[in-house]
Amino acid sequence: MTDMITADLVDLELDLSADTKEAASRALAERMVALGRVTDLDGFLADVAAREAQMPTGLDGGIGIPHCRSAHVTEPTLAFGRSARGIDFGAPDGPADLIFLIAAPAGADDAHLTILSSLARQLMDAEFTGALRSASTAAEAAALIGGEDAEAAAEDAEAAAEPAEPAAPVASVGDGSAPEEPFRIVAVTSCPTGIAHTYMAAESLENAAREAGVEITVETQGSAGFTRLDPAVVAAADAVVFAHDVPVRDKDRFAGKPTVDVGVKAGISRPAELIAEVREKAVRGETTTPSGGPTPVEGAGDDGDGYGTKLRKWLMSGVSYMVPFVAAGGLLIALGFAIGGWKIDKAPSVAEHFIWTDHTSWAALLFQIGGLAFAFLVPVLAGYIAYGMADRPGLVPGFVGGSVAVTINAGFLGGLAAGLLAGAVVMGIQRVRIPSVLRGIMPVVVIPLLSSAVVGFLMFLVVGKPIASLQSALTDWLEGLSGANAIILGVILGLMMCFDLGGPLNKVAYAFAVGGLAHPTDGSLKVMAAAMAAGMVPPLAMALATTVRGSLFTKTERENGKAAWFLGASFITEGAIPFAAADPLRVIPASMAGGAVTGALSMAFGCTLRAPHGGVFVVPLIGQPWLYLVAIAAGVGVSTAVVVLLKGTRKTTPSGAAEETAPAEETVAAKATAAV
Repeated sequence: MTDMITADLVDLELDLSADTKEAASRALAERMVALGRVTDLDGFLADVAAREAQMPTGLDGGIGIPHCRSAHVTEPTLAFGRSARGIDFGAPDGPADLIFLIAAPAGADDAHLTILSSLARQLMDAEFTGALRSASTAAEAAALIGGEDAEAAAEDAEAAAEPAEPAAPVASVGDGSAPEEPFRIVAVTSCPTGIAHTYMAAESLENAAREAGVEITVETQGSAGFTRLDPAVVAAADAVVFAHDVPVRDKDRFAGKPTVDVGVKAGISRPAELIAEVREKAVRGETTTPSGGPTPVEGAGDDGDGYGTKLRKWLMSGVSYMVPFVAAGGLLIALGFAIGGWKIDKAPSVAEHFIWTDHTSWAALLFQIGGLAFAFLVPVLAGYIAYGMADRPGLVPGFVGGSVAVTINAGFLGGLAAGLLAGAVVMGIQRVRIPSVLRGIMPVVVIPLLSSAVVGFLMFLVVGKPIASLQSALTDWLEGLSGANAIILGVILGLMMCFDLGGPLNKVAYAFAVGGLAHPTDGSLKVMAAAMAAGMVPPLAMALATTVRGSLFTKTERENGKAAWFLGASFITEGAIPFAAADPLRVIPASMAGGAVTGALSMAFGCTLRAPHGGVFVVPLIGQPWLYLVAIAAGVGVSTAVVVLLKGTRKTTPSGAAEETAPAEETVAAKATAAV
């Protein structure tokens, strides 16, 4: 590892130049730039901030380990800083005094990444971190971190990643009988970049298992590839621990075993709890049936999350799967109306009546295909909310409940309720202790049968009808909106669409608008128009601001501004995230101001929209199209003026030029988007 860190990459008085994690990353990155190991400081820091937004990199024990892969890195590099006051990197136990900035090239070779994994494991050693805290010179710290030569470090790390030899059986106590078989666990760890947290979680779990007298074998699914666990080891395991922030590869290998499924950070911070929890599940006979598909951690939430956080993640799981059906079905319906006119919904079935040379028949075909796709909205929403809560067993009752919601006209709200009910019922069934002989049929027979019956009963006879009445009242309210009430709703929608730029609040507003398209009325079409118009404002405003006052933005931001023109025009609000990630306190308020203006004007002008997506490319499908464009232009103008004013004020402060010194601040928006 000696080629990755030198004394020039060590700062033992980091707190003299940095008191935030952004400033600390910048100070250490500047050392990398000085040595030619990073080619674009701002571009690299943007990549670091994007990684940080996915999950805080602070760890228990006073460690901060910001890291990323970046095209701006020429060779794998490690910089180290020590702060006497401590810098907050989001660790539960407080600020970090040991900060490691890891820079890996976008195409880093496996050997270097394996060496970095060796460092990650070292950080779990109290003697190693203690020596770093007492190092008196930069050269001494660099030597400690560099340790043995790179080749030997790589060999050690690779050996650590191989499946461990079975530990010696734990002897029973007291009666002198034959030794008892040890409790065996297999674990999988992974993180978004696969550089640090993956291996630190593995080391932490191994240490905790050793103390608990448990035999554990860990598969680290890192960036340098992974060695698949021996099938015999998996078959012999009594339980499974998943500590991951990206989908576990080949997850079906672990089907039918008691499982704890958490984020990678939980594997680092509370491994003993995870081992105790999975042992209790094994005693109770609880099993799960993992799927091999993308069942991300955001679907279920960490055990440490509060109920509100878990609920948000469950709902976002459903919305994220629903959106493609919205785009496909909604645009096909809109095209059907555009080609065939507003009476195309009265056309006969194309299966019975279709004239190849008649444009009306083609319009009817588009409309009817779109209608079928749109009919899946509520069942898909409900099914994947339940999937986020209970994994694959939640799909069947979720879809059944969502279909019941459609049947009784409970709509979007009914889908939400059906998904939550289905997930809760399945989770309840999974907690029941059952004989081992029945475990094989639980996920394919018992759970789908019982959960579908219970959810169907609740939706048809208990909660469905009140929700249908509420949905009807909401539709009537939207239909009757006029004057000041409509404008206020437009303001609220605009603020929600622009607050977190594609995050949960944005998705809630969007889902509310799309839900009205299932049974379109004049009021629901106005809501859809206001939501899309407001969502276009942030990226367009940032693009315009980088054009008229480019000196207020970094080179990277000016490049992002060019792409933001197209993203904004296409109604991709996330195009503004790079700007918000670098300067949230100015960009987000400016975006919200413009979004509120656009939402209000769209509602005041009476603009309507039948398409759920498309931006300026569906303007022909918009009622009052010219006024609609005026509303968007007004909001873009307001957002541009506000962000230029706020950034111009910062530019003239004694702290120096924004382009050269402003740290990349973490944003609530970027954090929310990563959770989705």
